Order: sequence, then structure tokens, then C-alpha cells
Amino acid sequence: MNGTDHYGALIIGDGQAGGPLSTDLVKAGYTTVVVEREHAGGTCVNEGCTPTKTMVASARVAYLARRGHEYGVEDGAVTVDMTTVRGRKRRIVSSFRDGSRMAVERGGAEFLKGEARFVGPKEVAVSLAEGGARHLTGDVIFINTGGRPSVPPVPGLDSVPFLNSTSIMELDAVPKHLLVMGGGYVGLEFAQMFLRFGSRVTIVEQLGQLLAHEDADIASAVADILHQDGIDIRLESTVRRVSRETGGGVRLTIAAHGEECEVAGSHLLVAVGRVPNTDRLNLQAAGVVCDDRGYVKVNERLETTAPGIYAMGDVAGSPPFTHIAYDDHRIVRDNLLHGGSRTTIDRLIPYTVFIDPQLGRIGMSEAEARKQNRAIGVAAMPMSHVARAIEVGETRGKVKAIVDTETDQILGGAILGIEGGEIMAMLEIAMMGKLPYTALREGIFAHPTLAELFNNLFTSVSA
Repeated sequence: MNGTDHYGALIIGDGQAGGPLSTDLVKAGYTTVVVEREHAGGTCVNEGCTPTKTMVASARVAYLARRGHEYGVEDGAVTVDMTTVRGRKRRIVSSFRDGSRMAVERGGAEFLKGEARFVGPKEVAVSLAEGGARHLTGDVIFINTGGRPSVPPVPGLDSVPFLNSTSIMELDAVPKHLLVMGGGYVGLEFAQMFLRFGSRVTIVEQLGQLLAHEDADIASAVADILHQDGIDIRLESTVRRVSRETGGGVRLTIAAHGEECEVAGSHLLVAVGRVPNTDRLNLQAAGVVCDDRGYVKVNERLETTAPGIYAMGDVAGSPPFTHIAYDDHRIVRDNLLHGGSRTTIDRLIPYTVFIDPQLGRIGMSEAEARKQNRAIGVAAMPMSHVARAIEVGETRGKVKAIVDTETDQILGGAILGIEGGEIMAMLEIAMMGKLPYTALREGIFAHPTLAELFNNLFTSVSA
């Protein structure tokens, strides 16, 4: 490590906040460097959104092919070649990854492949992937290092070759029986995906419902769909021990309803949450404080406890979605470069769970609204009442919206149905424009489209 290189801006992590911010900083006159430990593009491009959704698409094709007879289309037996599924995923990820790095470099920032570690206030040592090291300083520093799958302290787990949300996408054959530990968003997407590839699937969830952050009726509707698909769901079930089966495979010892039972499978996916990538940053050297879970403490402007150092995305405890990390970059950009006053307070948090049918969510749930003692009304309707859903043979799911009965403003909604994420975005746009729910009730939408479900949904709003 020879000498010190000084930059106007130093970004640690090329995620969905760091990359775009680097271009903005260069335009504003900052000499900028982006340090990335693994892959350009961050979690979304390499281990999250991009690879999983390419594989979800493959699984849906298999699902539709098996349903061909329902539409009068006859074909032979459906089989899945995991090496082809994996190859398609790898090609798309590689192109997105290359595009992410090119975007940083075209924007005028320097891209360094290596691992950064603070050695003092605004001082970073980088162990370069190609060998050697560099010592960097920056006038302003941005932490955008994301997170990784967490590993629960379950006895015996370290003795079996379990999978996480990254390694499961590298399988070259369909598991005979996939055990999924965790009934959250990630666990459900992979559970349904591999069921459609041909696996038998069992989900083990310690809570009394899937998708802990959703209203109970929505979580129940999701469970009904997965049960219908053929997934075995074990709720209120805690994994006590993990052991290796004789001849291969994995066995879980589960405590459920006061008794212990066992379930064996060929593969185990652990999907019980994520932890922030802060443990190797030596943040104390920079005066940056983390909370008791390891997330960087930030204020509503994403400023850390150290002057001139910001944190964005998952590592800052922001809702763990790519689009929220991107919005974090806009908050920092506008405040730092343009004298703005944007904050994280009260911003809308849309997200989609890419099970099939999709679950699109925006704003408050019914439980959250009632907890605030608001005067609310609830509009709900099964997808089987939607003409377009009937016509295309996709009637599973339900639609639900929460409104303020004093102002007629839409507070939130859940769209569990075909293209639920896209329909949710329509609801979000109405909320952004502060349209009353009556505007959607009376709106003219092309027939037959999914959008016109809002006409019927909002005809009946009950307290």
C-alpha cells in the first residue's frame, strides 16, 4: 500500500443506491470512487431480484404447460432441465452486472474491485481483488454494503449442506423434497418455484401465519393458494434440531403444538431473514454507530453518527427492497447536492411478492390502520369476481383496500391476484395524487382489463 489517494466522494458498495449516486456526484464535480467487494450491481442484480425473477418465469412456464388441457391445448409430459434454467439465469445476471459496472464507469467514477475497511475517520483501506491494497480518503463517504442471508443458531445446522437464497439458484437438478425453513417472502417464492419445477415442498414456519407483516386474511389466502398447489405448510412449528439423513438428505426435528415430530427431505433451504454487511467494515474506527442488530444508525436524511458519512439501502435498515435503496440515493442526492429537504419519513413503501398469483402491497395494512385508531373502511373482493381474471383462467386470490372514511383517501391495499404488482402500482399512483377512492370507483377503465376491478372493489366499503 503506497501513499494515500484522496477523493471527493467514496462509495463502499455498488448496490442500487451507490451506483446511481456515483454518477450524480461526478456531475456535481466530485472525484468519485466506488469500491465493490463482490459484484457490480449489488444484491438485486446478482442474488436477488434479477436471478430469482428469471427463475420464477421458468417455473411459471412449467405451470402453464401442465395446465394446457384446461385451455384445450394438449401436449406431452412436462419436464424441467435445471441446467438450462440456471444457464438462462446466469446469462441475464451477467449482462445486468456488466451493465451496472459500465454505468458507473461511463458516469465518470472509478470502479475498484476489493474489500473496504475503515482505518480512521474518513479513511479506508481496500484489499484489492487482484492483489495488493490501496489507502483512500474521502470528503464524504457513503456506505451501501447491503446484507446477506442470516443463519439461525439451530443445533446441527452447521453439520448439513443447507442452501440459502443464493446457493439454491445454482442447483443443477430438481430436489426430490425441498424443506423450507421460513415462511416469509423469500421462502414462499422459492417454495412455489421448486414445486413447479417438480419438487415436493414442505414449509416450516414458527409463527401462526405465513408472511408475518401481512393482514391475517391476506396471509390465509396466500396459504390457501400454496396448499392448493400441493405445498405442505407447518405453522407454529419451531425447528429444534437438524441432522443428516443416512444415505444423504436432511432431517428436521420440529416442536409443534406441544409435541415433537420429524420431517425428512433431500434438500434444506434456510430463509429466515437477512443480516447487514457491517461486521467487516470496522465502523468504530470511523465513529459510525450500529444498532444491536448490526444495522448502521441513520437519521431521516440517512446521515450516520459520523459527520460526512451516509448509509443507504439494506445496511441502513431501510425496507429491504431495491426500489427503496434507489430512493435512498435520491434523498442523499437532493439534500447533499441540491440543498433539498427530502427525508425517509412517511414515504410510500410499495412491494411485490412474486409468488403466483403475485401479492402487491402498498401503504397501510388493515391491522396498522386500526392500531392508529383511524376511522377506516375496508373494501374487499375475490379475484373470481374480476371478468379478465375469469377469461384468462387466473381467478385465485383477493383484492383489498383500506380507506379513510373521513377524507375518502386511500390508505393502502393488497392485491393478491394475476399481475398483482402492476395493479398495486395503479393504487399507488392514486395515493400519490391524493385521489379519493371514489375517483377509482367512478373511473372509466377499458374493458376487459384488470384495472376495472377498482370499479367493483370500491362499490362497497364497510367499517
